Amino acid sequence: MKNRLKLLRVERGWTQEQMGQALGVSRQAVIALETERHDPSLDLAYRIAAVFERPVEEIFENSHAG
Repeated sequence: MKNRLKLLRVERGWTQEQMGQALGVSRQAVIALETERHDPSLDLAYRIAAVFERPVEEIFENSHAG
């Protein structure tokens, strides 16, 4: 799933470790999300949206949407 996580993280001036701490996940999980090797669970997607104060749809692109 395409996402804007790295851009948002860099805008905040956060390291991957800091982003992981804010989300309650490991740095490795952040790397997997940023490189689009792993799609977040619905719960994690909403936590990410809350941390960055943006709608989920602004962060993640749904390639299945018509």
